[in-house]
Amino acid sequence: MRRYCACMLLVLSSWATAGDTVTLCYESQDVRPWRTEKGDGLNFALLKIVGQRLDIQFDFQSIPWKRCLAQLKANTVDGAFAVSYKQDRRELGEYPGGAQPDASKRMHTDTYVLLRRKGSKVGWDGKHFSNLDGAIGFQLGYSVGEVLRAQNLEVDEGSQRADELARKLIAGRLAAAAMGGSDAANLMQGPLGAQLEQLPIPIIEKPYFLILSHALVATRPQLAARIWSAIEDARNSAAYKKQAAEGVHQGVHH
Repeated sequence: MRRYCACMLLVLSSWATAGDTVTLCYESQDVRPWRTEKGDGLNFALLKIVGQRLDIQFDFQSIPWKRCLAQLKANTVDGAFAVSYKQDRRELGEYPGGAQPDASKRMHTDTYVLLRRKGSKVGWDGKHFSNLDGAIGFQLGYSVGEVLRAQNLEVDEGSQRADELARKLIAGRLAAAAMGGSDAANLMQGPLGAQLEQLPIPIIEKPYFLILSHALVATRPQLAARIWSAIEDARNSAAYKKQAAEGVHQGVHH
């Protein structure tokens, strides 16, 4: 009887917590001002507001990016952030809006920019690259690779971190580096910045989303819809806008 009661208690407790906790993975490195490996930044501020409004608990897991996306595809996490749109990523999980992602449900917008060694003649006019004398590097699994490959450029996807990519560029192992705008801004203000130049025209500007797992959307579609709608509401809220402005003012967004 005691064993039966214990089993029933376990079942009832699982019912009680079902839907209350949503497990999300994110890349285990700092991408300021959006997020840090330790769980600070505007992405977390946004999701904190979402969690409070929906009365759900987010369980955040910091792991390497490609593994995060693999776990999303395997439905071992409920979602991943912050993810830009690539058509083949629809195999991994669900974007708000489906095949044509709804940019109003984005977490934030960011750019990819081109860095070159100081004194290099590598160019980018918004449509074409020029004076390339080697590969353009980008971080492993990052969506900008698709843009570069579409131009039939030589690319190098061998770097995990932004600083590693910058050092390869400075060492002459790359002609240029395509990097997230926030990463580039931080690098340019750091010790490596004196050896680098950032070209003024972005390669591309993209919205970044919370992608939810196929399993969560299939089994709890209403929860998925509520989360995405709450992201839009939270992003437009006075509370989040104040935090975003303070983050910029305090130098979080370099």
